Amino acid sequence: MAAKLDLTKEANPDELKTIFLKYATVEKDGERYMSPEDFVRRFLNLRNGMENHPETVKLLAGAVNQSKTGLISFQDFLAFESVLRAPDALYIVAFQLFDKNGIEEVSFDHIKQIFSQTTIHQHIPFDWNSEFVDLQFGKDKKNCLKYQEFSQFLLAAGGTATHRVSFSYYNGFNSLLNNMELIIGVYRTMAGSRTNLKVSKEEFVLAAQKLGQVTPLEIDILFHLSDLYKLRGYVTLADLKRIAPQEEGVLPYYLRESMLSASDTSQSILIYVAEAIYRFALGAVAGAAGATSVYPIDLVKTRMQNQRSTGAFVEEVIYQNSFDCFRKVLRYEGILGLYRGLLPQLMGVAPEKAIKLTVNDFVRDRFARSDGSIPIVAEIFAGGCAGTSQIIFTNPLEIVKIRLQVAGEITTGRRVNALTVLKELGFFGLYKGAMACFLRDMPFSAIYFPCYFHLKMAFADDIGHVHPSYLLLSGILAAMPAASLVTPADVIKTRLQVAAREGQAIYSGLIDCFWKILKQEGSKAFWKGTAARVFRSSPQFGVTLMTYELLQKWFSIDFGNKHGKDALPHSRFSLSTSNPDYIGGYKLIMATFAGVERKFGLYLPRFSSSNPA
Repeated sequence: MAAKLDLTKEANPDELKTIFLKYATVEKDGERYMSPEDFVRRFLNLRNGMENHPETVKLLAGAVNQSKTGLISFQDFLAFESVLRAPDALYIVAFQLFDKNGIEEVSFDHIKQIFSQTTIHQHIPFDWNSEFVDLQFGKDKKNCLKYQEFSQFLLAAGGTATHRVSFSYYNGFNSLLNNMELIIGVYRTMAGSRTNLKVSKEEFVLAAQKLGQVTPLEIDILFHLSDLYKLRGYVTLADLKRIAPQEEGVLPYYLRESMLSASDTSQSILIYVAEAIYRFALGAVAGAAGATSVYPIDLVKTRMQNQRSTGAFVEEVIYQNSFDCFRKVLRYEGILGLYRGLLPQLMGVAPEKAIKLTVNDFVRDRFARSDGSIPIVAEIFAGGCAGTSQIIFTNPLEIVKIRLQVAGEITTGRRVNALTVLKELGFFGLYKGAMACFLRDMPFSAIYFPCYFHLKMAFADDIGHVHPSYLLLSGILAAMPAASLVTPADVIKTRLQVAAREGQAIYSGLIDCFWKILKQEGSKAFWKGTAARVFRSSPQFGVTLMTYELLQKWFSIDFGNKHGKDALPHSRFSLSTSNPDYIGGYKLIMATFAGVERKFGLYLPRFSSSNPA
């Protein structure tokens, strides 16, 4: 039985014209054109850093603009739609990327120039003086490659008549074996519930084209291996199962597939417990490192916020500013005075940081697209959820810590420690000021986490690695706006949680506290300790997030619940786009660019050389 293919239909030229005019912003001699920025930033809607590199934008647009005028005409746009529907679209698009002069041939200089910009070449430089290069371009490097020659150069398919094969063939063979899950997935997409459908090479090429993951070379190797068993010219599911590699201790594909749904729910409870302990442990260590590193600043911030301008002794001011506060604490209470209340802080840091980081990651994962990107609204929502979830731990921790921090200001009376504070407050008293804590922590995390992840992405290199110093800097910079903007809520929370001394105003709740501070001390009182809060929160969260990410890297554990069965090789082009303007061949544009990037190693630069990121 032959396969019935759902081929990509040709787009209606009139519809394409309407779409083209929607994105074309340049008018010249009475005609509308797309600029490279129109095509890359608006039509492709890239938001991965590649759109910020002028040369990368020019190259991507050049694949469409074959006249190489610098502007994409409607004829260029229409012709490229046909290219995307071709079975060998990956090779044609790659060829057009390298054909910088639009003369249907590629020179050595152009190949070297583009390859030298890619990530792979920067890490593993290609030998441009090798015998292989001389064979293709001549000793003087003056030969130019037509399309067929270029395809052979890009993925040297075949080898010789002997038993030796080229490195590219060997690489394609390994890539095929690594992609057998995907190969079987392509077959099942075509066959549906049938297991004996006979699929020819041409049919398989057309079906695989839509995913942009499998090259014609790999399909050639696939059918060659199948024909070694029996020369037939087609493959069935049984052929693919025979070729799929068997790892030691791994069930055959058909058994794994039959148990797929059960495997998602059969994970041992012990594994979940182990992962929870693992996350709590990393959160505890990271949180403790961050809290301890800035605790003296936190103590100064708390005392400055609790200092009243009115009370039993009008205009009595103990501390002139944050630096004066630090100096007096150190002078009268010693170095240990700067760490008063640290122990309960550390005891609460473990669950607080663990639940905050876990909830943020969990909610982000729910909104993650296939390319790993997340809508900014979802990032803000995830951060807000993380900040809200931590209040159950944060409020009791903060009220005990604050009362211990301000206790050092009183030199007479009974000694205050964590146990006496707990006895005095009781269980419900530990949640005094919880609403103010919510108004501080929820917006803080909603601001902080999106800023942190975007800063971290900006500092990442072309393969996604971020140096620890940039992790620290990202955490510090992200905390600055978050910490400063929520200071009023922090001031109100501090006033509600501190035990008022004789003559000081007593607050019945959040609203009462707000109005009394506003009337008695003015609006400036809401921003007391802002500098100390920023100086405390910024390095604390910088140290915490840097430590957490480094611990995850150093002590990485795979708990087997990442659903890797659905994972495809990572690409910076989204394969799940639902842009209604992608019609006809343009339905395949992201898959095609992703395939060119992955299969040929053409990972082009993301950022301009003038951009420090």
